[in-house]
Amino acid sequence: MRRSMATVCLSGDLRGKLEAIAAAGFEGFELFENDLLSFEGSTQEIRQMAQDLGLTIVTLQPFRDFEGLPEPQRSRAFDRAERKMDVMAELGTDLFFVCANTSPQSTGSLERIAEDLYELGERARQRGFRVGYEALAWSKHIYDYRDAWEVVRRANHPAVGLILDTFHIFSRNLELSAIAKIPKEKIFLVQIADAPLLEMGVLPWSRHFRSFPGQGQLPLDRFMQVLRETRYDGWLSLEVFNDQFRTTPPKETALDGYRSLVYLQENPLEKLPVQTGGVAFVEFAVSEEMAPTLAQFLGALGFQKRGQHRSKEVSLWQQGQINFILNSEPGSFAQAYNQVHGTSVCAVAVLVEGVEEVLQRAQTYKAPIFYGPTGPGEHQIPALRGLDGSLLYLIEAQQEMDSFWAVDFELAAPQPTPTALQRIDHLAQVMPAAQVLSWVLFYRTILGLQTSNLLEIPDPGGLIQSQAAESPDCSLRLVLNASQAGGTLAARFLNEYYGGGVQHIALATSDIFGTLERLQNNGLQLLPIPQNYYHDLEARYALEPALLERMQALNVLYDQSPEGEFFHAYTQTFDDLFFIEIVERRGAYQGYGAVNAPIRIAAQTRLYKESLRTLSTPPRFRSD
Repeated sequence: MRRSMATVCLSGDLRGKLEAIAAAGFEGFELFENDLLSFEGSTQEIRQMAQDLGLTIVTLQPFRDFEGLPEPQRSRAFDRAERKMDVMAELGTDLFFVCANTSPQSTGSLERIAEDLYELGERARQRGFRVGYEALAWSKHIYDYRDAWEVVRRANHPAVGLILDTFHIFSRNLELSAIAKIPKEKIFLVQIADAPLLEMGVLPWSRHFRSFPGQGQLPLDRFMQVLRETRYDGWLSLEVFNDQFRTTPPKETALDGYRSLVYLQENPLEKLPVQTGGVAFVEFAVSEEMAPTLAQFLGALGFQKRGQHRSKEVSLWQQGQINFILNSEPGSFAQAYNQVHGTSVCAVAVLVEGVEEVLQRAQTYKAPIFYGPTGPGEHQIPALRGLDGSLLYLIEAQQEMDSFWAVDFELAAPQPTPTALQRIDHLAQVMPAAQVLSWVLFYRTILGLQTSNLLEIPDPGGLIQSQAAESPDCSLRLVLNASQAGGTLAARFLNEYYGGGVQHIALATSDIFGTLERLQNNGLQLLPIPQNYYHDLEARYALEPALLERMQALNVLYDQSPEGEFFHAYTQTFDDLFFIEIVERRGAYQGYGAVNAPIRIAAQTRLYKESLRTLSTPPRFRSD
């Protein structure tokens, strides 16, 4: 199948859209009528521009409110069609795109509609054109592709065929098996769109929330399986209306679109998820001046300095299976990152089975690969470019980490202190709202992560949208947060951070109460939670008074599901940039305590405002 993209998917002017479509690797495009009407040049210039870029104009679309009309509207519709064909001839495209009528004046008679399409098909045939007919989810009569196919079948004209659109099919919850019975030569075009599952009208859902394959929740794999049964080998074209795409650079969006079609057309066996072993290490970019303060913060969390790099200003801090790297090396990637973002997470290393296979997938999906400079005998760790220029290192899951560290670090023997924190539970990233779908696609296509439903979390300054991306065994968990409201905690992070990145790291323990007591004795300051929260917990969950009292004393938040319980607490924010969450999962609880996010955000906002009233700048970490 050949890959195409509708110009409506992209922002910008027509020339910029076509250049982006060509650069991404598409072979053709659907010319949306508004792009034609707003173009200052001639149709011949568009035709030449497409030829120069190596692109086929798949169709000029749409042609609305045509079939099933009474006179004199019917005659006028055919006059409009003739003028549209004149434009098609100038453009050099051959597919006349008709979407089902929405006019209340139209008839629902399939026979009458078929007669109109037959006549249109005959006029098109005489000019070397074809007519494609599409069921529209909000059409007055033809909103089911099976009815559209019946109309095409009754028209019985060689120049009249069917256009299939996944959004119109799935938004109506239509059964798919009938597609396999349609002759492939009668399918003139297949339009592809994904979407989140939302409770709203079909028209606004379509106009604002469509997405590329892999970014939504529609069962497109099932559609492709049935389509393959027809042996269809024509155009597979993205037609996506999305508010975010209208605000992002067209080249980035077009490249995501190309990746999504590669993903959609992949052999189902090749879509088996990448086997991950969780997070191998998190690397902090920290200045020489701030390194002691960050080290003090980690010490209060119970981490020990286990090693110093043999040749660089890089140290290794460990606790349980958690590895943190502090990088202050002058002239390094980390220091360049620090100059832009401050003390921050500049890289995350993920354990995967088959690094080379993951790198090959990255090349297939045109994801940038990074190899940093190394000294003699040092590890060369491949990485993918992550959010806002950060790095995502890839390490073989079978790697024994102690021997791994011994190559680059002078290791000290661990001190015999109790291990409170065991492993990284999840990482939470904040990103611009316009980038969320792009990163959802990245994590799904490259690492095989699956995404959850989108949640909206109240913030005193607006709403935050949150979505989880997880490996099938949950060894790797990411939470993606964004907000279009300028006053939210997420928006403040983007402003302070000068871009997107890791806002918090959740560390797992098997005894949250004992852990927090030890860490408070170390001088760790926890985020204070209001007393009213615990009164509400008592009413909602009927927890034991002694448990509630202990939770309140340690600022522990709580959630439960039918599968288990979740206890979690937060540190105060370090340098007004990131913070640590400490979690204990009991039973088979799989969530993230999202119900408590508004409480946490309100507490952080209150603390931030108090700091502004007492200090000229917000406080950094304090251990006193």
